[in-house]
Amino acid sequence: MAKRTCKKDDGIAQYERRIYDLEQLIDIARSFSSTIDTNTLLESIVFSCMAQLHVADAGIFVLDSLNSDNFILKTKQNIMDPNNDKNYQIAYSDPAVSFLTENKNSITMDVLQKNCPDSAAIKIFQALNPTLIVPLLQKNHLSGILFLGERFYFDAETGIDYTEYEKNLVLSIGSLAAIAINNATLIERSSTDMMTQLKLKYFFFNVLTEKLDNAMSEKKPLSVIMFDIDFFKHFNDTYGHECGDYVLKQVAFLIKQNLREEDLASRYGGEEFTVLLNEATKDAAIAVAERIRSCIENHDFVFNNQHMHVTISCGVAVFDHESNPVTIAKQLVNQADQGLYMSKHNGRNRVTYAPPSLVSLDGEESK
Repeated sequence: MAKRTCKKDDGIAQYERRIYDLEQLIDIARSFSSTIDTNTLLESIVFSCMAQLHVADAGIFVLDSLNSDNFILKTKQNIMDPNNDKNYQIAYSDPAVSFLTENKNSITMDVLQKNCPDSAAIKIFQALNPTLIVPLLQKNHLSGILFLGERFYFDAETGIDYTEYEKNLVLSIGSLAAIAINNATLIERSSTDMMTQLKLKYFFFNVLTEKLDNAMSEKKPLSVIMFDIDFFKHFNDTYGHECGDYVLKQVAFLIKQNLREEDLASRYGGEEFTVLLNEATKDAAIAVAERIRSCIENHDFVFNNQHMHVTISCGVAVFDHESNPVTIAKQLVNQADQGLYMSKHNGRNRVTYAPPSLVSLDGEESK
């Protein structure tokens, strides 16, 4: 009688765990669908798996959103060594990618080595030391590769790291992750300028609107910088449009190189660029704008063995809940645009802050 009761209790416990895990999957799905930012999404996926499977570290490879030739290690978390982050890549043509796509199951390193002895990915995974490798599949398409590191505990009697139930659970999480990654990738591609790889104007305004709402409610500063390449038409007319494209790409790269991870740069249109600096004061924004302006002025632009001198003009606008309480994103951009106009009017290759007293909320210069 006691044995039957014990089995009954075990069955109830398993049933309760399945209900709990289903509730967790719903929460995970809600978490994955709550963001379209790729980096935030990938971190959410990794942390969810670490918590659900009780592992000390985990990471995820995803296809480069603008170049699908390689899977890149975009996110890796290790609670024991948070600074352990290297640039690992796995070629899309690697045998391991084909095996994971066809096998459709979570696998161990032993299984990968046995089935893909010629895979270059094996050395990469050996360096990462995973206990489980999980394909992120959507409609037979591999969106990413998740790996889980050392577990906090395992079954000492059997020596098994993961039960079949746990492998299926992480596959379910992987399926949700694959859908979310695919959606985020589509949004990223449709919101990115292919030439400069900066965000497009409409995406910039969407993010600025959200950040401005937060700045108003939290009474924190928010800054916008607008850049314009001086005499850009000269490069097209003198060296051809291919040279103009080169200048645009280089300027975009230098702008992005001088920003923080949380800042946002966009190609506003033509040779104009905008930058959103979250929680940046007037002095901080002017310093960033000046750093970018100086960096571009001193950069050696070389196209077809021709050394070119490139400069930019800049305008800076800052939201402040007391001195400049703008409520619409377009108003703040118009103010930065007015500062840009003042820079060009006063000789170009300079940074100008347009005080709110000189700029009305509709972006027109005050009389």
